[in-house]
Amino acid sequence: MDFPIFKTKIEGLDKKFNLTDSEERKLYFEAKAGPEIKKLRDYLEKNTFIVYLMGKKSSGKGTYSKMFAELIAPDKIEHLSIGDIIRTLDSKLKDENQKKELVEFLRNNYRGFLPLEEIISSLETRSTKKLLSTELILTLVKEEISKKPKRTLFIDGFPRDLDQISYSLFFRDLIGYRDDKDVFVLIDVPGIVIDERIKWRRICPVCQTSRNLKLLVTSKIGYDEEKKEFYLMCDNPACNGAVMVQKEGDELGIEPIRERLEKDEALMKQALSLYGAPKVFLRNCVPVDKAEENTDAYELTPEYVCEVKEGTKEISVKERPWVVKDEEGIDSYSLMPPPVVVSMIKQLVKALDL
Repeated sequence: MDFPIFKTKIEGLDKKFNLTDSEERKLYFEAKAGPEIKKLRDYLEKNTFIVYLMGKKSSGKGTYSKMFAELIAPDKIEHLSIGDIIRTLDSKLKDENQKKELVEFLRNNYRGFLPLEEIISSLETRSTKKLLSTELILTLVKEEISKKPKRTLFIDGFPRDLDQISYSLFFRDLIGYRDDKDVFVLIDVPGIVIDERIKWRRICPVCQTSRNLKLLVTSKIGYDEEKKEFYLMCDNPACNGAVMVQKEGDELGIEPIRERLEKDEALMKQALSLYGAPKVFLRNCVPVDKAEENTDAYELTPEYVCEVKEGTKEISVKERPWVVKDEEGIDSYSLMPPPVVVSMIKQLVKALDL
């Protein structure tokens, strides 16, 4: 999809910010979007709104929404993952008290074509590949929301299928947020970005921390002479330098989820034609030939290249901007999360008429 390029570069702002440092990020956001941040904070003092996050799996929906919440008002914004809600069903159904509460809530609130007993049975024996009915998902979301005070919601994972698109237009009414403004946030990320995030991902076998041999290295890197490959060691002191490993299947990249990615793409295309809800367009990358006029160099995602110094066992790590091919085959720089969030902040202010 051809999303517009959002300019985050500000003429005359020459300071370079370290976007991996939390304090530097605060200064960066204030410099790039201070007035808009204030407008959003003021708005949230008395109001809430709903955002539907739409993008391919692993496109950064959770990363962007959580960074936005932490910056604007962490006590007033909630990232609501439909996938997380569904995954908690397994533990609820195994606990008799929680199962009883769930069944009672469904009995009072579920409205659908399948009998409740059949719904419970299907939940206990369901395949993770089979999508739950829209009516059930809406009821489960309503249950989750009923436990919490009213907050601004960033909803991740709904709509999940083409037949749910129309439901999303009335979602705020269905969950009791009738007067709230709602916005679709569409995220465009080239498939190659997702592919390399998966292929180069490494996990600590002790603390389960995730890093990336190409995009997010640790401070300790080793080299396996036999395999002729580099490896990361976990930075967590409690892990005693545990060697981080590749999860089974990660070497295949996006191949196992290609069908899911294609469906996500179709969903976004369908959402583009919707009337009634404003849209925010986020793109993860910028063409190389347009980067200098639109972004600052420190906003580009770095790629780390490991090398063994000739004649020694010493490992050096070189850093350079990560160049990827976008969906049209154009050489592009991948963007770090903060500039994408700056784009979201400024577009949301316009979408909410602030």
